[in-house]
Amino acid sequence: METLVNIFGWAASLCMILGYMPQAVATIRTRRTDGIAMPTFVMMGLGSIFFVVQGILMDNWPLAVTNIITGVCSVIITAIKIHNDHRP
Repeated sequence: METLVNIFGWAASLCMILGYMPQAVATIRTRRTDGIAMPTFVMMGLGSIFFVVQGILMDNWPLAVTNIITGVCSVIITAIKIHNDHRP
């Protein structure tokens, strides 16, 4: 049963990363953030941080790895959004 749980965990991780990565790549390439809601990415970044901690505490590496990757993407997108919103 533990093997099945791990398979589903890693499958979920792959889906989350592949679902999140196109937005991050597009934002990094184009630097366009007009359609991005700041509160959404701030909350997603915070959620990722909490899930990383939970994954480490529970020894759940699919959860931790997924949220490290999506958290980094959230931070990058948020930084670009802040830069774009505050430039003259």
